[in-house]
Amino acid sequence: MSITLVAGLGNPGREYENTRHNLGWLVVEAFARRRSLSWKAQPQFEAEVARWDARPGRTFYLVKPQTFMNDSGRALGALARFYKVAPALIVAIYDDLTIDLGLVKVSVTGSAGGHNGVASLLEHFGDGFVRYRLGIGPKEPEQMDLKDFVLGKFSPAQHTLITQQLDHYLFGLDLLLSRGTEAAMNQLNRRDPK
Repeated sequence: MSITLVAGLGNPGREYENTRHNLGWLVVEAFARRRSLSWKAQPQFEAEVARWDARPGRTFYLVKPQTFMNDSGRALGALARFYKVAPALIVAIYDDLTIDLGLVKVSVTGSAGGHNGVASLLEHFGDGFVRYRLGIGPKEPEQMDLKDFVLGKFSPAQHTLITQQLDHYLFGLDLLLSRGTEAAMNQLNRRDPK
C-alpha cells in the first residue's frame, strides 16, 4: 500500500484560528471536509489525523500537528517513522511570506526561508518533501515585526480573497496528489489568481 502524509502546518488553540500562520491548517481542513473525512486525535504522534483511501492501494493521511508550528517536524517525523514514509511522500502545506497573497507555489527543495515550521521539518527528516506554499505576502506595514505579522489575522479584504481562492487551493492540492509534483508545478507555479 502506498501511503502519503499531507500535513497542514499551524498552531493549535483558538487564539491562532484564522491567523496567517494557520493557512495550511485551513486548507487541509477544507480538503478533509470536501471528502467527508473525520479527524481523530492521535496523541502518540501529537497530531490529529484523517485517513483518506483515495483508491485501492493508495492511502493519504491528512495531518494537523498539535505541536506548535516551531515543532511541526516532531509530530510529522513520528508519523513518517511509524508508517515508514520517505520524505518524497510527505506534503507540507504552509504559509509563505515571499509569495503574494492568493498565489500557490509547489517546490521540493530549498532552505527554510525563515519559516520555523519548515526548519523543524528539515531538522526531523531532512529535505526532499513536497512544499505546497500558500502566499501571505507582502508583509504590510514593512516595519511590522515578522512574528506579529504571521500570527496576525487577515484583514476583511484579505479574508475575502482567501475565501475566493479556497477552490483554487483545493484544486491545486488535488492535482498534486493525483497527478504528481511536476504536473502541479507546471500548472500552479505560473497561475495568477486575478
